[in-house]
Parts: sequence; C-alpha cells; structure tokens
Amino acid sequence: MKVREIMTTNVECVAPNAGMIDLANKMKTLDVGFIPICDNDRLAGTVTDRDIVIRCLAGGKDINSCKASDIMTTDVFWCSEDEDVKEVASKMREKEVRRMLILNNEKRLVGVVSIGDISKVEEKESGKTLKDITEAA
Repeated sequence: MKVREIMTTNVECVAPNAGMIDLANKMKTLDVGFIPICDNDRLAGTVTDRDIVIRCLAGGKDINSCKASDIMTTDVFWCSEDEDVKEVASKMREKEVRRMLILNNEKRLVGVVSIGDISKVEEKESGKTLKDITEAA
C-alpha cells in the first residue's frame, strides 16, 4: 500500500515570518501540535507546540517578536507519496519521529502521515515504530 492512500491531505502551512500568537492560534484552530513552515510554496521547516514552549518561551524570546523561522526545525524529514507504507514506517523509526511529511514528485507538500495513520493499516509496523521511537526518547 502506498502512503498517499493513508496520508492526511488537508495539511496547512505557515510562513516563516508568522508570529508565535498567530502560529499558536493556527494550531488551536486546526487542533494540531505540529505545523509545516513553507516559504514560497517550498517546505522550509516545522514547528511543534513543544518548540513554541521550549525554544521561544523557555528560551527567553519575546513572544511578540519571535517568528516561526526563529524556532523552526530546518532538518525536516519527508517521504515521497509513492513510497510504501512499510518504507515510511521504517524511516520514521530510523529518524525517531511520530509524523512524516509527504511530498510529491515536484517536492511540494501534499500530506502528512502519523503513527496513528499507519496503525490503521499496518498494526505490526506501527507498534514496532512506536516502540523504537519511545525507547530512543
């Protein structure tokens, strides 16, 4: 089974110059704790709710002037929409991530897949992936 068949496709991006309040409100509205950062239709990084707390607030940055680009993770892991679900689960284990961004052949963001998405179709793979990620933490 290809990852495009199970990925969430309604993924929204935020610009690198987005402020923390706007970013947090976007996460609240979408009910997510993770959001891709896109610059001119290209993936530039990711920000999690934990990044906002640790890198901005606890990092002593001014919440009113801190931008997504100031705290985003730029070493972003992604897979192609044509990859097999088991391959993606393996990469998630290897990179110790709970979500993987999915790009198309033009390197445009088209979706995201989580351990939960994988668990719906590959129970053995999702259990192994979660076990390996949590043991690494």
